[in-house]
Amino acid sequence: MLTLELVQELWSQTYNTEGKPDWSHILPYYDDHIIFRDSIQQIIGIEEFRAMTERLTHRSNDLKMKIVSAVMAGNVIFMEWEMTIAWKKYPGSVLYGTSRLTLSREGQKVLLVEKNRECGGLVNTFSHNGFQFDAGVRALEDAGIIFPMLKELGISLEVVKSPVSLGIENEILSIEKLEDLEKYQELLISFFPESEAEINVLITVVRKIMKHMDVLYGIENPVFKDLKNDRAFLFRKLLPWLPKFIFTVGKINRMNMPVEEYLETLISNPSLRDMIAQHFFKKTPTFFALSYFSLYLDYFYPKGGVGKLSEALQNNILEWGGEIKTETKITEVYADRNTVVDHNNLSYRYEYLIWAGDLKTLYKMMHTDGLSPEIKLKAEESKNKYLANRGGDSVFTLFLEVDEPLESFGKIAHGHFFYTPNREGLGETHRKELEDLLRNFDTTGKEQILEWLDRFIRLNTYEISIPGLKDPFMAPPGKSGIIISFLAEYDLFKKVQKAGWLDDFIRETETRVIGIISQTVFPMLKEKIMDRLSFTPLSYENRTGSSEGAIVGWEFQKSMPVSNKIQYSDRSVYTPVPNIYQAGQWVYSPAGVPMSILTGKMAADKIMKKRK
Repeated sequence: MLTLELVQELWSQTYNTEGKPDWSHILPYYDDHIIFRDSIQQIIGIEEFRAMTERLTHRSNDLKMKIVSAVMAGNVIFMEWEMTIAWKKYPGSVLYGTSRLTLSREGQKVLLVEKNRECGGLVNTFSHNGFQFDAGVRALEDAGIIFPMLKELGISLEVVKSPVSLGIENEILSIEKLEDLEKYQELLISFFPESEAEINVLITVVRKIMKHMDVLYGIENPVFKDLKNDRAFLFRKLLPWLPKFIFTVGKINRMNMPVEEYLETLISNPSLRDMIAQHFFKKTPTFFALSYFSLYLDYFYPKGGVGKLSEALQNNILEWGGEIKTETKITEVYADRNTVVDHNNLSYRYEYLIWAGDLKTLYKMMHTDGLSPEIKLKAEESKNKYLANRGGDSVFTLFLEVDEPLESFGKIAHGHFFYTPNREGLGETHRKELEDLLRNFDTTGKEQILEWLDRFIRLNTYEISIPGLKDPFMAPPGKSGIIISFLAEYDLFKKVQKAGWLDDFIRETETRVIGIISQTVFPMLKEKIMDRLSFTPLSYENRTGSSEGAIVGWEFQKSMPVSNKIQYSDRSVYTPVPNIYQAGQWVYSPAGVPMSILTGKMAADKIMKKRK
């Protein structure tokens, strides 16, 4: 790794063992995409820079660099120098100057390749007609990971709390403190008084899980701490916490069954079970699902939208000398040659590769011909395992631009709102009825499909986000942007697309969603809509490259294709190929933004340890 002292030493020795001018010992420290500027020229790329140094040395008999002074601030070094040159054809001369060198964070050359125009995937914010909308994630939870990461990277991100509202029909409550769990309990009892005893048992379980969450996220994740130098954290926090963590992990692993199955052991009323389970992806592990009351209290929102997190990380990479190539899709991975190829047939060599995308995509494009038989066999086994599994649930998201002030909506609910318009619940609408519809799609009429859609929309649960209630600058004055989303079946949209009436189906879905929300919680909505647009599971598949348009990685099932136990999470970043690592939502289950960040950090740490 470059230090101020090493830079001074290297740049003072611009000659070889024979005393001739030579810069070859310095060149390996420059990035392949170096940008060099002086008063007469700009040079881009290591080959052009190398050629310039060779021209300079060939024209001189002797060349000496004297570093007069040097100072380092962060990742930038400023040097004041004197260069004495004895030219071959001209009298000698002395040049005086200063140079600025920008160093990468760990002395490594880093290239980030992103298929979209902007980084972040679903942690992104976009603008439309002056409204700012979050493309995927509506709010963030720290989970002992995001804030420690920002602190370690020296990133300042302005954030606000993102309180949650929960509602059923005309009853809406705010979740702002621990005691609000009692209000949720009362809400459920008011709708299902005959199930009061079962609800009380459920709430007792939720309270226990919340205590486990306090342990799990009780300290800053040690992955982001310097344990060698931060002795106070090590002895005062980490070591006392570890026994509690080990005990809690055992409790968590015993609650890994699908939440639907677990609720059947507690609650006899299927509608009540739906009021709870409809908030979550199908077969979400029980602990993860019932921990959401704790997560609601942890939600925060970056001012300017969740995309500000991705933007801050992108700027940090560039500031530390990394390179980012956007609108670049990797199409081939030659593992035997340490090379990836993009859609323009451009090649990039790597020493180590961290793949943060869909694992099916990685293994479909990975070439292993030149690797050892053992590695090839393991890679093929991994490929078959991943290709045999599906991505998890996707969503349909409706973005509305509304000619109604934010205050009108703020009187009803917070800017992050989970709402169920009908206490009946979905029942078999999204299970057996949907399965039958998909199985018999080719012989099912359009009218029958739309009748099913009527029931599905009327009985569903919606995640509603109003960014302007969290940051008023997210919408034009006197206007409101509203995001309404619900879980949606990728295969249904795919079949409708193949049948040739996808646009009609999208419009029918939008109209029904607007209808049910206008008839229930936001009556002022319907007549005030200025414009609308929507993302379907196919849109998410296209944007993120995720199989089946999944937004949280793999479908939940008894045997997961990736690690799903927190104590083994560090193993999730390995692949069968020694110099290829993996990170993100596809390498651990259940996944989310914090876990995607954590696996990225663990993969990078393993590479750095390997290089030392």
